[in-house]
Amino acid sequence: MPTFVARVRDSQGKSKIEKIAANSLAQARTYLRQQGYVVQDLKKQSQGLDFKQLQIKFTNVSVKDKAVFSRQFAALVNAGVTIVRSLSVLDQQCNNPKLKQAILGISADVQSGVNLSEAMRKYPDCFDGLYVSMVEAGEVGGVLDEVLNRLAKLLEDIARLQNQIKSALAYPVVVGFLAIAIFLGMTVFLIPIFANIFQELGTELPALTQFMLLVSKVLRSWWFLVIISIVVAASFVYRRYYKTRTGRKTIDRFLLKIPLLGNLIQKSSVARFSRTFGSLTRSGVPILTSLEIVRDTSGNQVVANAIDAARVEIQQGGMISIALQKEKVFPPMTIQMISIGEETGELDTMLMKIADFYEDEVEQTVKALTSVLEPIMIVVLGGMIGTILLSMYLPMFKVFDKLG
Repeated sequence: MPTFVARVRDSQGKSKIEKIAANSLAQARTYLRQQGYVVQDLKKQSQGLDFKQLQIKFTNVSVKDKAVFSRQFAALVNAGVTIVRSLSVLDQQCNNPKLKQAILGISADVQSGVNLSEAMRKYPDCFDGLYVSMVEAGEVGGVLDEVLNRLAKLLEDIARLQNQIKSALAYPVVVGFLAIAIFLGMTVFLIPIFANIFQELGTELPALTQFMLLVSKVLRSWWFLVIISIVVAASFVYRRYYKTRTGRKTIDRFLLKIPLLGNLIQKSSVARFSRTFGSLTRSGVPILTSLEIVRDTSGNQVVANAIDAARVEIQQGGMISIALQKEKVFPPMTIQMISIGEETGELDTMLMKIADFYEDEVEQTVKALTSVLEPIMIVVLGGMIGTILLSMYLPMFKVFDKLG
């Protein structure tokens, strides 16, 4: 989106420079007037190295950012504040530069007569299909504030679920990084010192010591670059393969079969599916559209295929529960509760109950995973350091025997 530079005069008569992102010169002028400024000069910013635009480009809009925005937006709309005025208030207190730029552009579009949902659709990095569809349903039903509150609750639940999983992975990742760093440091810098001592003493080295010396020699030679190149190439091939539909399905299916981790992925996917699908249907979004959105936000290709099969089943006049049962991805309890929700006409209520249940299950699984990983990582770290120390001290025992 182009950036415009304006020299304006505020209500106190003071002149100042303002920068604004807008689709056109007219939109920028309209927005500035809406802010109460008298526009003295307005022109498009010259192209060049703009660090602010680089910052915006590489900034991500987190789930928490969208949740806070939704909660504040809902409060303003519920209080009777107009959408344009609400966006102006939110723009002034937004700390995320990418979201701030999107709010400015949305405000300019709304002032020119574009619907809020259509204006948000232009910024997929900030507002995905789920967000836009719920806002559109709120506009059509005249319950925008209620839908925004539901969005805020949904995003807060998703953020909480993500934080639980990240907290479980934080410990093993940190310990693993420290283990590798300590191993490399001792292998590259400490072992060569002892190797020189052993060479001067002329001691016959045990097999373990010879192996560690070989590892140290490899890490200090150009072969280390070859190993790094192989790792980088393997990572690149993996990423390329995962981007394909077949590769993603194969890898995601494999991940679901891993003990503990697969159980965690399945439960978190079911919780995300239930919470998102329930929020969409409760907000008045059509079921087929809801399933399409949920499919794209599932995070697992196997689960996405099951959801897509359910969407096709409904198009042919079938039921969601029957289609999900055929794929054998969702737990039996989930299928039964969805079936009851379809029969009673309270599908959204049942989906919310499923989400509450599996979010608690995810929390318990995270605790179990953490309790298992902690001793494993300690043993691995101790084993790596112990192996290095043992390889250095074994030759010393032979030296002591000779001296004795």
